[in-house]
Amino acid sequence: MVSNINQLLVQAQTAYDAADWSSLIQYLQKLILGVDSEHPEIVKNQEYLLTLTLSMLEMGDFQQRWEITKVLTHLGKIAIPPLIDILKDEDAEEELRWYAARTLGEFQHPEAIAPLVELLKTDEDEELKAIAATALGQMGTIAITSLTELLAAEDTRLLAVRSLSCIPQTETITPLLSVVQDSQVAICAAAIEALSSFHDQRVPPVLLNALDDIAPTVRRAAVLGLGFRPDLREALDLVIRLQPKLYDFNLDVCCAAAVSLSRMGSEQAAQELFKVLISPHTPLPLQLETIRALVWVGTPSSLEYLQTAFNQITSETLWQEIVTVLGRVQKPQLTTPAAEILLQVLRSQHPATEIASIKSAIALSLGQLGKMQAIEPLISLLADSNASVRLHTIAALKNLDGEAAHQKLQQLANNATLTPDLQQGIAIALAEW
Repeated sequence: MVSNINQLLVQAQTAYDAADWSSLIQYLQKLILGVDSEHPEIVKNQEYLLTLTLSMLEMGDFQQRWEITKVLTHLGKIAIPPLIDILKDEDAEEELRWYAARTLGEFQHPEAIAPLVELLKTDEDEELKAIAATALGQMGTIAITSLTELLAAEDTRLLAVRSLSCIPQTETITPLLSVVQDSQVAICAAAIEALSSFHDQRVPPVLLNALDDIAPTVRRAAVLGLGFRPDLREALDLVIRLQPKLYDFNLDVCCAAAVSLSRMGSEQAAQELFKVLISPHTPLPLQLETIRALVWVGTPSSLEYLQTAFNQITSETLWQEIVTVLGRVQKPQLTTPAAEILLQVLRSQHPATEIASIKSAIALSLGQLGKMQAIEPLISLLADSNASVRLHTIAALKNLDGEAAHQKLQQLANNATLTPDLQQGIAIALAEW
């Protein structure tokens, strides 16, 4: 064992002397990340290994530096002081300081907090400060006190909030609450977004209050945050509170409201989404969002609203989106109704059935829903003159039940009563099966 370790140490030094960084990384990984990393011989040579590893960090390329940081963290506490020195060296290469900050965060050690906090206070490099903020966030609970202190200064407040938002501990709630009405919009929005992940009684009143904030980014964060609390739907009348945001002056807020209402899972939410969908004044992006939202509501009526909308609207883009999202229904009790809606569209004289891309989307959705009653209607699509429709139909039949569909096609292959187009389509399908 000792001889193997000594051999690896010699090989590492040889690779270093030859500037063979790839080989050096491999030897260092074997020594420091291997199962024998706690061997007395390796422990005895830790300072030497640290020197080699730091040399690798300074001289390697981007990928090599990425790999060597994993080695550094396994060396333990002895790597912290030299990494702090790199971080403080304003003349050092920017990427090298970036890696030093990132690696210090992975140690999650109290000694690494002060230099990272100092960098946030004094350094002018915004990218490096952002990395330091992320590193502090990685440290978890031990960094909360230091980050809370940074909230007092205007120039470090935003980075401190972003760091605190990376720490999923209830201890961050109080400091985050202290900045939800900050004069900087980005700080308010970041704090509200972070608070939204906590099921704490102090948070919902803040979110409700922020629904009417003058800044759209803050309103959007509040809308999305309330969407994560369907458990409070009745107690806080959330559908009533969120519904006006479907008509907000800012389109992003409107789309966020559609998403949050979909998470309420109620008939009332589905009704409000339907009203927006069929309104001639609704912008197309919001209509598309409400279509997806109605599927996410996940009730029979929400699918019926989509069917009604399909028959009322005249937009090919919206038709396409409706038949596409119906294929994504996952609740077992809703897959049959979704398939039936698609099959009704196929049987109808609806203008959408004349459009190849929509017929292809219907075929794809029927294949995804996996309902066997779709086999014969899909086979009828094989007579379509459009090659793309036929290819999507073949794929859907295979997806439904390849063996059953194949047998049905074989049974129909010699049926003289079929139209020539359908006979040809079946022959093509069998040939491509």
